[in-house]
Amino acid sequence: MSKEISAALVKELRERTGSGLMECKRALVDTSGDVEAAIELMRKQGLVKADKKAGRIAAEGRIVLKMSADGKVGAMAEINCETDFVAKADDFIGFADRVLARALEARISDVEQLLAAPSEAGGAVTIDTVRRELVAKIGENVAIRRIALFQGDVVAGYLHGTRIGVLVDMKGGDATLARDIAMHVAASKPVAIDENQVPAELIAHEREIFVAQASESGKPPEIVEKMVAGRIKKFLAETTLVGQPFVKDPDTTVGKLLTGAKASVTRFTRFEVGEGIEKVTADFAAEVMAQVRGG
Repeated sequence: MSKEISAALVKELRERTGSGLMECKRALVDTSGDVEAAIELMRKQGLVKADKKAGRIAAEGRIVLKMSADGKVGAMAEINCETDFVAKADDFIGFADRVLARALEARISDVEQLLAAPSEAGGAVTIDTVRRELVAKIGENVAIRRIALFQGDVVAGYLHGTRIGVLVDMKGGDATLARDIAMHVAASKPVAIDENQVPAELIAHEREIFVAQASESGKPPEIVEKMVAGRIKKFLAETTLVGQPFVKDPDTTVGKLLTGAKASVTRFTRFEVGEGIEKVTADFAAEVMAQVRGG
């Protein structure tokens, strides 16, 4: 004979899970009034619901950045959700901060490794399980898209709001200079440190465009070649970190700034929320009408 589902039992389950009245009552009925079993059942059902949302596009979210106390290690991640509303919610922000803290603590720089890691040192619950539980709770897909971890002599980061973040690893100089460089990268979006790091295919692509443009001038081939060479040089100056005018002092380049400080940038990375993700524009009015008609 099943245990009677009292209002007190339902109330207890609601307080412990934060779930709705009917959902709690159904779980208690299915588990014959066993609160602990009901919690486990609801957790499993929630994870199943979360898995069904895994294919939905998550192009909103936030960039989170955290530095070690000694300034030698920095971690940065892009955590995505489906809407800007959820990106500003406490549950999502708390999850993002928790994820990055673990990445920094455990020195993890790989997304799959991070998902499989315990959400707390020595714990049994993984970060991926916590992520899926969050999906079940908020009703949106949540994804850890990418993560960077830098460890070096001078590491600094810069966040522009919550949508753009930069990490810089530098030799020489100090943390203030490294943060200024990170701020510059956030604003100017260089593709590489210097021209030696610019992908050959990118230069070839730009050269093809410049040749086509210069050829229309009707000038002799040798003049066209000089024009193209000049434009390639300008392109490299505009797209490399050391060639760009420094944002805080456009009269000098980043390269000259670094040389004067006897410093060099070893690497940098720049994250911007949703870059490269094809977003779907939702017509919420039409969606609501479709649901009403379907009901």
